[in-house]
Amino acid sequence: MTDPRIENLAKVLVNYSVKVKPGDWVLVLASEIGLPLVNEVLRYVLRAGGNPTLFLDNEDLQATVLAESSDEQLEWISPIERTFYHDVDVLINLRAARNTRTLTGINPQKQRRRQIARQELMHTYMKRSAEGSLRWTLTNFPCHAYAQDADMSLEDYEAFVFAATFADQPDPVEAWQNVYNEQKRLVEWLKGKKQVVLHSPNCDLALSVAGRKFINCAGEKNMPDGEIFTGPVEDTANGWVRFTYPAISDGREVEGVELEFKDGKVVKAKAQKNEEYLLAMLDSDPRARYLGEFAIGTNYGIKRFTKNILYDEKIGGSFHMAVGAGYPETGSQNQSSIHWDFICDMRNDSEILVDGELFYKNGQFKV
Repeated sequence: MTDPRIENLAKVLVNYSVKVKPGDWVLVLASEIGLPLVNEVLRYVLRAGGNPTLFLDNEDLQATVLAESSDEQLEWISPIERTFYHDVDVLINLRAARNTRTLTGINPQKQRRRQIARQELMHTYMKRSAEGSLRWTLTNFPCHAYAQDADMSLEDYEAFVFAATFADQPDPVEAWQNVYNEQKRLVEWLKGKKQVVLHSPNCDLALSVAGRKFINCAGEKNMPDGEIFTGPVEDTANGWVRFTYPAISDGREVEGVELEFKDGKVVKAKAQKNEEYLLAMLDSDPRARYLGEFAIGTNYGIKRFTKNILYDEKIGGSFHMAVGAGYPETGSQNQSSIHWDFICDMRNDSEILVDGELFYKNGQFKV
């Protein structure tokens, strides 16, 4: 018998997050580890009249491709992959892993080369998402690898995931609509504002949001959700940030990241662990050292760091920033082959001023 929480999660992904319609071409990207959720998602896509295509992938296959490929092979893009980015109506990404550190031993220069080759695909993905011709959602299936990273038993981790996604509630859609309504008030307040200034023991940073739009994130893209974000004006970030949580990317845990910005660009970067990888990614292309996103986490139900960005960037009482590509729907013009989030706690001796007015203090909104 299927866990009713898995069925609930599939239902909310298909019917609420991406709203599958009759005739939609739906790409389901998944790992075999998450088959219980994959099966339910396929069931609800078909019931909604969609036409699903299932594409299986996992970290072991990714490691083989990266390790064995020549430079030419790393840069080659399959016509099938290109078609997916350009033509599918809906993308449902169901992540699961056997070992989240499988890619740790891969040469970061190989990963960088492969990402650079796919910059045009990322631009297409973000452009289509912004204009509404591609509807997408992303979630994680609770598995042993993610539970171990979070220092939890699988049973406890399942409870955490299904609570964070509201899949343990009778009506998850209503719960996410309530989140949307609460965040709408904050987004409305931010309309027309120009400057954001952050002060805390871990940051002293100013950036412009003039002419940019804040987006209300309430389960239509990421699942779980709970953030408001924008794309900062590209040449305006000045100051420094010491990120309080490790940044996880391609199986690498980059700890103690500190970035210094001048006129929007990262001019100094260091890390206590995996600094070589950090610098390689920042040098991916000319725009990788500029900000594509500034966001504030609003999900106060996520109370612990789990080493998984899907949950961790939503932690209520934190902000995160992404270097690299920005989302066009915010007004961001930054294009890059990377989009990498870094998270900073703001619950102690911290404040965010917007146009000189106190907007946020010690992890709580003040407007």
